[in-house]
Amino acid sequence: MPLFAKKTESPEFYRFFKNVLGFTPRRVELYRTAFIHRSVSAESEGHRINNERLEYLGDAVLGAVVAEYLYKKYPLKGEGFLTEMRSKIVSRKSLGQLARKIGMQELIQHQRGGEGAFKSIGGDAFEALIGAIYIERGYRFTRKIIIDKMLRTYIDVDEVAQTDWNYKGKLIDWGQKNHQKVTFEIVRSTVRGRSGRKEYECCVSIAGKPQQSAVEYTVKAAEQLAAEKTYKAMEAAGKTKPAGETK
Repeated sequence: MPLFAKKTESPEFYRFFKNVLGFTPRRVELYRTAFIHRSVSAESEGHRINNERLEYLGDAVLGAVVAEYLYKKYPLKGEGFLTEMRSKIVSRKSLGQLARKIGMQELIQHQRGGEGAFKSIGGDAFEALIGAIYIERGYRFTRKIIIDKMLRTYIDVDEVAQTDWNYKGKLIDWGQKNHQKVTFEIVRSTVRGRSGRKEYECCVSIAGKPQQSAVEYTVKAAEQLAAEKTYKAMEAAGKTKPAGETK
């Protein structure tokens, strides 16, 4: 009996592909694997079955497609702008929000209560889905899905361009103005399962005192997310206001 055979009749599964992506999957088991989080890995012939390997592949494909799309959309922008824009779009936070928008969360198999413990479940599954589409349909088809069904439908790229992202720069600038040393330290790096994908945990310190920390797939992204969490916490506490300002 094929793996997950009993679940391939799920109407929600096919409805998602038809209504959101506009096609019917041929290799159903491949896509089912894309929705299996490592917390509920299945066993098959001595191998753990989950979406980590597909996630690794999808991350690479998604990054290439988004990079090309931005390169063509903003012909006069420099490398720094394009790199920052790509980071915004493919960040763990952004992909998690996208997964919720398109209704993927209900399809993901994960340990009960795991979504709170593994905050990247949605974004990881989205990358795995892209990996599965790439394997079944190839690069051109996958590129069309990403651009037409995601970037042009669910993401306002021009709005993303206006979104404040460089919290690391803002935090460093605040530290210089207030004579407070701001540092970023990678306190932990781990390898994710069989995919070999690395995660980095960054902690922000101000004047030697630890603040917020964050986990991401690159050092730069982890630093930015930790900086954002720290800066927003400081904003909420009124610590980012100029001296003498109370409102």
